[in-house]
Amino acid sequence: MQNLGPGDPQDLKYAGEESYAFIGNNVTVREFVTINRGTIESGKTVIGDNCLLMAYVHVAHDCYIGNNCILANSVNLGGHVHIGDQVIIGGLTGVHQFVHIGSHVMVAGGTLLRKDVPPYVMVGRESNTFEGVNSIGLRRREFPAEDIEAIKDIYRIMFVTNNNVSQAVKYIKENLPDSKYKSEILAFVSSATRGMIRGIRK
Repeated sequence: MQNLGPGDPQDLKYAGEESYAFIGNNVTVREFVTINRGTIESGKTVIGDNCLLMAYVHVAHDCYIGNNCILANSVNLGGHVHIGDQVIIGGLTGVHQFVHIGSHVMVAGGTLLRKDVPPYVMVGRESNTFEGVNSIGLRRREFPAEDIEAIKDIYRIMFVTNNNVSQAVKYIKENLPDSKYKSEILAFVSSATRGMIRGIRK
C-alpha cells in the first residue's frame, strides 16, 4: 500500500513521481483548504497571484487557477480544471475534472459545473445555463461600456438566439466586427473539451 502524504494527488495513477504545487504572491488560504500537487501529466498545480481561497476549498492535482480569483467556502475543483483570471466561484460549487472556465466569469453558489464556461459570463442553474454577461464585474474592472456591449452582442448570438454553437460561431465570424473579445471567445469555444454550457431556454 502506498503511503500518501498531505498534498499528494488523489489520483490512482500517481506513483510517487516528483511534482509541484506553485502558489503565487499575495494568496490568502483560509481554514482547512487542501491543495494537491500535480501528477506526471503536467507535473504541477498552479495558483496565480492575489487569489482568495476560502474555508474548505479543495484544489485537485494539475489544476491551474489564474490571477485575482476568489473561490468561496467549500468550492471543490476536480483534477485538471483550468480557470482564467478574475473568476469568482460561489460557495458549495463542484467543478468536474477537465472543465475550463474563461476569465471574468461569475459562477453562482451551489452550482455543479460539468461543462466549459466561456469568458465574461455568469453561469448557474441545473443544468448549467448562461445567465447573461458579467456586466457588473466588468464595470468594476473598468471595461469601457462599448466593450461590454460588444461582448453582449457576441453572446446574444451564441446563447439567446435559436442557433446551435456551430451556427452561432459561423454567424459571429461573418457578421460581427473583429475585436480581441471576439477572437478570445471564439478561440475558447473552439478549444472546449467538455462541451459548452446551455443557452437561455425559450
